[in-house]
Amino acid sequence: MELGIFERQLKLMVLLTQNREYTLDELCGKLEMSRRTLYRYLELFRDTGFEVVKQGSIYRLDKSSPFFKEITQLVHFTEDEALTLRHVLDMLSDTDLQVRHLRHKLERIYDFGVLNAIEADPVQAETLRLLYEAVKLHRQVVLHDYCSAHSNRTDDRVVEPYMFLAHHDSIRCFEVRSGQNKTFKVSRIGRVEMLDLLWSHEDRHAQVYTDLFRFSGEERHRVTLRLGRLSCNLLKEEYPRAAGLLRSEGPDHWLLSLDVCSFQGVGRFVLGLFEDVEVVDSPEFEAWLQDKIKDLTKKSVTVS
Repeated sequence: MELGIFERQLKLMVLLTQNREYTLDELCGKLEMSRRTLYRYLELFRDTGFEVVKQGSIYRLDKSSPFFKEITQLVHFTEDEALTLRHVLDMLSDTDLQVRHLRHKLERIYDFGVLNAIEADPVQAETLRLLYEAVKLHRQVVLHDYCSAHSNRTDDRVVEPYMFLAHHDSIRCFEVRSGQNKTFKVSRIGRVEMLDLLWSHEDRHAQVYTDLFRFSGEERHRVTLRLGRLSCNLLKEEYPRAAGLLRSEGPDHWLLSLDVCSFQGVGRFVLGLFEDVEVVDSPEFEAWLQDKIKDLTKKSVTVS
């Protein structure tokens, strides 16, 4: 019995240290345990020297916890070393099973999206490095001379950065002055100043979801489409992740059901291939498409 408990604790530790995010309910489902038991295990981790981090509904174990530092001294790679190893593996054959295994193992530990971005653009290297450190250390920062696309003005923002978004060209932050969660474009930040202040509004950090079409937001809308062969092939070519979301309805049609943060991305896809796509049981999206079509009709009438 004790061995079973210990095994579940170890499995929980592995899940909390992987380079992906799990909510409390997802953890309970994977380990087949109650919330009460999970909370007890998390408290045990805290008591034994681990730093249990909660960001919105997401839980993880901070890899800078004293316990991890002690047991990984001899096998831990610096971020530069990890990036070098990844480059070496990328030069080797992708058909080699061992190479793919090693690459996958590194990706579970290190955030190569951030590390590659830092290496690829030396102009933004310091900005990304400081933001990356602020997220890891739970520190507030000042985004100096941030140029807002909405207000068309430049000013300083005191924020708590907590999540890089897809492709790491944007970062999600809680802005202290406005008390709101906002997305900031990294390229519009003049300079980042790390403050000697820890997060004080972590309970208000809202997690965001990035959809298949690379739009991010806190809200999600369900969309179901029936695709023909042309639209199905184009979708998989442009968005490889879509392959796992498609369900065959015969030799020439596929059903795609997914959550989107904005109708703009999926809307462009549908309008561009309207003869090969059918919207199924998605009234909100249908209304959005009708409004767009009306706008396009008005513009064409005005031009003619």
